[in-house]
Amino acid sequence: MMESEISAFDFQKGEILVFDKPLDWTSFDLVHKVRYIICRKLNIKKIKVGHAGTLDPKATGILVLCTGKATSKIETLQADEKEYIATLKIGATTPSFDLESSEDGQYETAHISKDLLIEVLQKFIGTIMQVPPEYSAVKINGKRAYDYARKGIAVEIKSKVLEIKEIEILSFDLPEVKLRVVCGKGTYIRALARDIGIALNSGAYLTGLRRTRVGNFDLNQAIVLADFLKS
Repeated sequence: MMESEISAFDFQKGEILVFDKPLDWTSFDLVHKVRYIICRKLNIKKIKVGHAGTLDPKATGILVLCTGKATSKIETLQADEKEYIATLKIGATTPSFDLESSEDGQYETAHISKDLLIEVLQKFIGTIMQVPPEYSAVKINGKRAYDYARKGIAVEIKSKVLEIKEIEILSFDLPEVKLRVVCGKGTYIRALARDIGIALNSGAYLTGLRRTRVGNFDLNQAIVLADFLKS
């Protein structure tokens, strides 16, 4: 998306903005930054800005933001199909099941072949039950699950029904495996990595995650924050 297009946006009337979220930014970091830029650009004190589906700090890629009256579309956009490129390390785990925390376990991988992985992945395609990660934004008794996890407090997180439409192996070079995942609303790819590791009688966690599509929005339409800052 070109700077000239960004300048033509009517943020108060309402716009849907597709960003490529930077690594190590939270979704709310990006919302706050974009809100600040818009307010400065329009010389106003406040404007509604929200995101349609959280991305973890260690993930990059498509984050859909809505401004002004377009924030009414957030719930609909959150329900859209999503696509990810996930890089997994097989044979190890971290408490967060990504690079936010250090490895806390190592496991055997000698028995794992590409054929076994193909067989295991089939079990995760379709309608499945998934328990969100302990390090997640799921609310338990009014608090986020990650608040309990970071204090070392164990809590029960209920499983939920979700849909995984496709899983494609892009590369297999143990201990690294790269997958393309197409899924419905509410899927935690970190939890999927965790469960794949368990199903392989080993361990697994994400070393990289990139969301490449949300509904009809893809990376070709995404705004890089540096360009938005210049607009």
